[in-house]
Amino acid sequence: MTSTLPNRPQALPEEKLALNWVNVAFFATFHGIALLAPWFFSWKALGLTIVLHWLFGSIGICLGYHRLLTHRSLQVPKWLEYGVATLGALAIQGGPIFWVSSHRQHHLYTEDPDKDPYAASRGFWWSHMLWIMYPRRKFYIPEIYRKNAPDLAKDAYYTWLDKHFLMLQIPLALVLYALGGWSFVIYGLFLRAVLLWHSTWLINSATHMFGERPFDNKDGSRNLFWTALVTYGEGWHNHHHAYPNVAPAGWKWWQIDVTWWAIQVLETLGLARRVNRPPAEALAKL
Repeated sequence: MTSTLPNRPQALPEEKLALNWVNVAFFATFHGIALLAPWFFSWKALGLTIVLHWLFGSIGICLGYHRLLTHRSLQVPKWLEYGVATLGALAIQGGPIFWVSSHRQHHLYTEDPDKDPYAASRGFWWSHMLWIMYPRRKFYIPEIYRKNAPDLAKDAYYTWLDKHFLMLQIPLALVLYALGGWSFVIYGLFLRAVLLWHSTWLINSATHMFGERPFDNKDGSRNLFWTALVTYGEGWHNHHHAYPNVAPAGWKWWQIDVTWWAIQVLETLGLARRVNRPPAEALAKL
């Protein structure tokens, strides 16, 4: 393994960075409540956390926000697209237009310190979470970031979801409380959110610094097997940056990609079509 990033020009920030105390308070509160988990432990609550981590993470973020909405590596009926996008919104990682816009910028300007929202060239902690604590206007103002996702910005449902995704946590919390009291709320909402945040953020940080590079992508994207386990396949990140519009991230039989398994199930059921697979010439290089 290596942690060496390709040489990149270090441009000055376009705006002065300032700590956003609202964001700090929000994430600190969630982390603090998640630390109460040992005092509210039950096996059912732990099982709930695992299921919701997969549902909102693999199906909502990885399949919905990432492979479907951002890269259009497959097509599904509109009702199903809206459904998985709603699951993505429940992950509390931003609305679909914001998320897709940021990720498209990441691919267009990978590791550029000013144009990539979570550029690994700024350091591990910046790409992991500091980019959220020190938000830059061009990545956070809807009037600006909507221009990077015009296909979603013209959709009324995605516009609503982008503005009101946090509201979805209220009915979710009420359902969890009705099913299992505060134990289910702490595990299914707060602990689940914290674990899923850090799982996702590892793709921005760790997989741009550590791992293998079967393709020379002119950036630091790498395949890192253990991150693929906690992100349902996203850790095969060098493959993804080489061919971002391909549906599977893991290309070899042993490269675990749980999200790809879900896509295959949808394809078998006739709910997914035009599923982009790796080109033969790329597979031959592995």
